[in-house]
Amino acid sequence: MKTGRSDMNSFIQLLLSEIISSFSGQWLSQYIMTIVMIPLLFLMVTVGYVFFVPVENRRPEFSSMKGFFHFVVDVAIYAIPMLIVFALVHMQTTAATLLGIPANQNYARYIMILEGNVVSLLQEIATPLLTYVSGFFYLLMFPFLMVFTFLLLVYLQRHKAVQEFVVAFILIYMLAFPFYVLFPVHVTGYTLSGVSPLLYNLSPLIAEGVRIVDPELNNCFPSLHAALSVMAMIMVLHNVKSRRYQAFAVITTATILFTILYLGIHWLSDLIAGTLLAIVCCMIAFHYSERFFAIYRWIVAMIAWKFKGPALPCVGCNRRINFDSVMQCDYCGTEYNLKGRVGSLLKRFRKRFSP
Repeated sequence: MKTGRSDMNSFIQLLLSEIISSFSGQWLSQYIMTIVMIPLLFLMVTVGYVFFVPVENRRPEFSSMKGFFHFVVDVAIYAIPMLIVFALVHMQTTAATLLGIPANQNYARYIMILEGNVVSLLQEIATPLLTYVSGFFYLLMFPFLMVFTFLLLVYLQRHKAVQEFVVAFILIYMLAFPFYVLFPVHVTGYTLSGVSPLLYNLSPLIAEGVRIVDPELNNCFPSLHAALSVMAMIMVLHNVKSRRYQAFAVITTATILFTILYLGIHWLSDLIAGTLLAIVCCMIAFHYSERFFAIYRWIVAMIAWKFKGPALPCVGCNRRINFDSVMQCDYCGTEYNLKGRVGSLLKRFRKRFSP
C-alpha cells in the first residue's frame, strides 16, 4: 500500500516538475530579452542622469526619501494613461479576429508598387559591425530615448511639457492602431527578395522578443519607431534647454530612422508616415494638451482628495498641493474643478446660441 502511494507521489511530483519546467522554458524563451533589457535600461538611465542633467539643475530634495517618493508619484500619474493605451493597442489580434480579418492579410504589395525595392539599397553596405550597432540602437537606444526623455521632463518638473509628451504618445498609438488592424503590412525582411531580416537573424531570442509586441511582424505602417523617436526629439528640442541632450536626441533619432530601414523591418513609406504622424501629434499636443488632460487631472485630484493621498504637483506653479473640496491651487490659483469648467463652457454656449 505504501509503495503504491509512494509511486503515486513520485508520479505527481514528476508531472508537476515537467509542467513547471515546460512553462518556465516557454516563458523564458518569450521574455528573456525583456528580462535582460530592463536592468540594462535602468543602468543607461542612471548614466544618462549623470551625463545629461547639469549639477545646477539637480533637485537636492530628490536625494531624500520624501523627494524620491514624490518623483515616483509624479511618474506614476503620467505613466498610467500611456500604459493603458499601450496595453489596449496591443490587443490588435483580438480586434482583427472580431472584425473577421484573416491573420495572413498583407498589404505590402501595394507599398511595393509605390516604392519598389528601394530599401534594399541600404543593405548593400551591410557589415556585421553595422548590424550589431543598428540592433543596439533599435533595441536599447530607442526605449532609452523614450523613457529617459519622459523621466527627465518629470524630474525637471516641466509638468506642461510632460502633459504634451503623454498626449502626443497616446495620439500616436491611437492613430496608428486602426492601420495595424485594418492595413497590416509585413516587414521588408520577409517580403522583399533583396532584403534580409538582419535584426531577427541576430538571435532567436530577439525574434521571439519582438513577437511579444508584434506577433505577426506586420505592424509596419506607420512606423512607431519613427513616430515615437521623432516625437521624443521634438519634445526635447521644444522643452529641454540642455544642448548636450538636444544633440543626443537628434543623432539618436536619425540613427533609429536609418536602422528601421537597414535592419529589414520598415519600408520608406512607413518612415515618412511615422514622421508626419509625430509632427501632427506634437502640434496637437502643443495646442490642446491642457484641454485633453483636464479631465484626467480632475480624476487624479478627486482620488487624491477622496483617499487623502499624497500631495500632487500643480501644473501652474510646480508646487505640491493637497486637494480639498475647492480643487484649486492655493499658490497660483490653477483650478482642477472640472464641474466649474464645464459650467463655464455651458454658460458660454447658452450665451452664444440663445435667441
